[in-house]
Amino acid sequence: MVRLYADENFPLEIVRQLRQYQYDVLTSYEAGKANQGIPDDEVLAFATQEKRVLLTLNRDDFIALHQSEISHAGIIICKDDRDYIGQAKILQTCLGENSDFTNRLIRIKKNNQPKSSIKIFIYQEYTR
Repeated sequence: MVRLYADENFPLEIVRQLRQYQYDVLTSYEAGKANQGIPDDEVLAFATQEKRVLLTLNRDDFIALHQSEISHAGIIICKDDRDYIGQAKILQTCLGENSDFTNRLIRIKKNNQPKSSIKIFIYQEYTR
């Protein structure tokens, strides 16, 4: 099963839900890495060293790191959206359908239907 690392700004509600789905999620707080102003490249390096896919909300910086072609264990960028259960469900789908995230970047996006209040999350892979 895929192991995950949630950076310090990642919602704990999603972490809790993923743990209910039996995923191994390490948070930056649990790793002793929170509130230290650690640069994003070092956050990604730590996740990679621990063989964990990084979970983050930080779209711009981690897309740039991914495009710089550095090797990493995987990056999943979630949406800054309070529908934590909806995002956890699409993460469960994504993690269940993919076993190797090495050097891959996945974005969780909202794909709302016109004239509908139902939020639909999808995942999309970004190439380098």
